[in-house]
Amino acid sequence: MTPSFYRGRRLRRTPALRDLIRETEIRPQDLIQPYFVVETSDSSFAQPIASMPGQYQFSLDRLEEQVARSVDAGLRAVILFGIPAHKDPMGTQAYADTGIVQEAVRRLKTRFPDLVVITDVCMCEFTSHGHCGILEDNYVQNDVTLNYLAKTALSHARAGADMVAPSDMMDGRIQAIRMILDENGFKELPIMSYAVKSASSFYGPFRDAAESAPAFGDRKSYQMDPANLRQAMCEAEADLEEGADIIMVKPALPYLDVLRRIRDGFNVPTAAYQVSGEYSMVKAGAQLGWIDEQKIVMESLTSIKRAGADLILTYFAEDVLTWLA
Repeated sequence: MTPSFYRGRRLRRTPALRDLIRETEIRPQDLIQPYFVVETSDSSFAQPIASMPGQYQFSLDRLEEQVARSVDAGLRAVILFGIPAHKDPMGTQAYADTGIVQEAVRRLKTRFPDLVVITDVCMCEFTSHGHCGILEDNYVQNDVTLNYLAKTALSHARAGADMVAPSDMMDGRIQAIRMILDENGFKELPIMSYAVKSASSFYGPFRDAAESAPAFGDRKSYQMDPANLRQAMCEAEADLEEGADIIMVKPALPYLDVLRRIRDGFNVPTAAYQVSGEYSMVKAGAQLGWIDEQKIVMESLTSIKRAGADLILTYFAEDVLTWLA
């Protein structure tokens, strides 16, 4: 009698069989598209981002046009990053009622009431020094910054945001934001925390897109050391205890082990951010003809979801919606 052994190929023989047993699928509702919106008097402004081919800085009008096309293609959620006309040391436009993010939220929620509009809550795009908090002696002050982050989150909520996403990595900011939201009638507004945000080298193109490069030094004193997995678990646990509803890991692909541990360790929705460096490397390789962009992107996103992400923030979201259709 012929010995019995596992014949996995039985279920890989045809495309239909492979589809039938596929364990991990990328769906439109898994994807969140980031957009960069600029405060400008030029309503037709749509500036290509050189280091991120296919991505733009948009005026409010052009943002609305772009989102309309994406919603028609099946986009369910966006996250907004604002670039103000004026920056100052205190980042006052981050929490101004008429700030660029607040205006973008109002515009999108009026036009697309069913679209989930998420806002990035940070100071770096709004401060003249490019750091994520308030400075004293050229050092970011953690506790002082909490009040400014809380005010920013509240201004986004009042503008109509469906969710706020603090990305600053100040200790205690989830608690500060949860408290101010609850006190002002936004108890049901969720917080997606950039809980595990590493001081990564993969953010370079984003700083061009958001015009948020620090004027001096770096962000290693408040963003996480990429080498530390145990600390990542502590950060996630702390943010959940303070009131976070979704935990994010950023970047995504180089941190799949961290993502898996977060997913296994905490019974909450988990997000991963496929960041600008990940995006730009794929784009560059595809432009040189070295890789198949669509296949690489879909394989990468599948690996992120397989590792445990319920939600994926990716600059490829618009493209993926077209491919899925």
